[in-house]
Amino acid sequence: MSARRLPVYILLDTSGSMRGEPIHSVNVGIQAMLSALRQDPYALESVHLSIITFDVEAREYLPLTPLDAVKLDEIQVPQAGATFLGAALELLIACVDRDLRKSTPDAKGDWRPLLFVMTDGSPSDLHAYRQAIPEINKRGFGAIVACAAGPKAKQEVLRELTDRVVTLDTMDSAAFSGFFKWVSASVAVGSTSAGVSGSVSLPPPPPEVQLVL
Repeated sequence: MSARRLPVYILLDTSGSMRGEPIHSVNVGIQAMLSALRQDPYALESVHLSIITFDVEAREYLPLTPLDAVKLDEIQVPQAGATFLGAALELLIACVDRDLRKSTPDAKGDWRPLLFVMTDGSPSDLHAYRQAIPEINKRGFGAIVACAAGPKAKQEVLRELTDRVVTLDTMDSAAFSGFFKWVSASVAVGSTSAGVSGSVSLPPPPPEVQLVL
């Protein structure tokens, strides 16, 4: 009998403005998040991670993979490029519909998935983004957290997707590592409380990460 899975989807902005220190900091932050989660027995047992990147197109960078089997190459950023967050949400919907195991009379399905979205801008495909939101809402995520990184990120647009929006004032490694540490803490909470309640209550964010209320 395999343990129930807690699917965790991370959508990462890889548009041109993330070149240089921001994407380097994201890569470092993700590795730190992975090592933190691998030290958590609950997370190791249940967490499956998927990463979708988006710039001029959305890509399934890491298909849903058990935590202990995740191997990541450095995430790259193109020279320039738009922020197709709507396309990323559309791809996410397709992935969730393909990946998630539903409960059957004989076996429990997956826990409700968690979604973390990080962007330093606003969707270039705003219409597609807005059209995807009702479909995302139908998928029953346990928590959706959007991170607005840096001064150009549009919090109000992210608030259309979720009421859990956090901001990073700066786009340096301290801010990103703080964010990914918090993501790993949130996922760890999710993996222990997944069965208890419908929606996951997240731990308070670190000082670099402001919760927008």
